[in-house]
Amino acid sequence: MCKRCLWLDESKPDYVAYHDQEWGVPVWDDNKLFEFITLESAQAGLSWYTILKKRANYRAAFKEFDVQKVANMSERDVETLMENKGIVRNRAKILATINNAQRFIEVQATYGSFAKYQWAFVNFKPIINDIKSKEDYPATSEISEKFAKDLKKKGFKFLGPTTVYAHMQASGMVNDHDNDCHAKQPLIDLLATLNIADELNNACG
Repeated sequence: MCKRCLWLDESKPDYVAYHDQEWGVPVWDDNKLFEFITLESAQAGLSWYTILKKRANYRAAFKEFDVQKVANMSERDVETLMENKGIVRNRAKILATINNAQRFIEVQATYGSFAKYQWAFVNFKPIINDIKSKEDYPATSEISEKFAKDLKKKGFKFLGPTTVYAHMQASGMVNDHDNDCHAKQPLIDLLATLNIADELNNACG
């Protein structure tokens, strides 16, 4: 039987699939990073599983996370989203998503891609934490504080240090799988064969 992270509720198959296939896997595709940032910001004050269950609804509501299309969403779109029971109907979060799309595009223009900007915070090498118990899971870090502060300076919203740390975990900047989790070592082995800076240079922004 596979051992998995202590935080995971293994009675939920979709949660298990997310843990096994996505959580902690390095991401350098900007479309996927915008999706993760949108979902993480929507999570603020809620459980991640609440948002995970609504993920398909978010994809439909926010144009498959096409950042250009989201950036151009209008007040009429906002009103439509406020009637959408498939997402969290929080006006501030909806407006933040549109705002963040606009800021995301600005970062792409400055850095070549959002991925290049994001991964520079860890010098293009994931941090591997020593996780032996639930008490070892960080909620934030010095880097997430710095990352969040810079995002705020750039005009992003609903992305504080804790939310940003969760994003770092999800997108593979940090490997916070338990030491005994079956997913931890394969990610370490994968990254031993990759040069993330090269991958980012080869990826489309």
